[in-house]
Amino acid sequence: MPTIIPRQSFAAARPGPLPSRTERSTPAVREISIVPINAIDGELLTRLALCLEERFLATAVVRAALAVPKSALNSMRGQLFFSSLASRLTSAYEPRGDLVLGITEYDLYKTSHQFVFGSSSEAQRCAVVSLHRLRSEYYGDAPDENALFQRLLKESVHEIGHALGLRHCYNARCAMYYSNSVFDTDNKYSHFCEACERRSRANKSA
Repeated sequence: MPTIIPRQSFAAARPGPLPSRTERSTPAVREISIVPINAIDGELLTRLALCLEERFLATAVVRAALAVPKSALNSMRGQLFFSSLASRLTSAYEPRGDLVLGITEYDLYKTSHQFVFGSSSEAQRCAVVSLHRLRSEYYGDAPDENALFQRLLKESVHEIGHALGLRHCYNARCAMYYSNSVFDTDNKYSHFCEACERRSRANKSA
């Protein structure tokens, strides 16, 4: 059975000032279904759910895992094509006006991209984030669970923003800034800048 995460704040993961509660009074999404692809650490997903609830003022639900075998990977690249995974996700977990967020250990790629930290589809109300290149071990460093979580949160907020209709932002501290590398992800906040927050509210009311 899916586990519904209670609405809570997670102040420790907020590294900078957020728009006021009044400014964020209109939620852009009612429910975010977090779907682990195969086995993903449950504590990591629970912590993510708590933070996403605070960011988007929405209910976050950790769903049952979606099994995706290694045979689904591109055999030449050893990566999973985003569109293929998005189709699997939306077939298994219909958004019904809300949003589905998949979390995977598989390395992702898209057409014209050698890799992506994550991607999304506004039409499908679906987003996916890969842990593969967010792990410190990928860069030859010691495991760092806090760094992994912060990167996962930032990329999740970024991809949910795209799924809600936001585009990339030129503010390097905004969650909607495009990360060319994990260093860009480390440098930005896990929330929208004021301009992107206003666009998010405008998209909701449109």
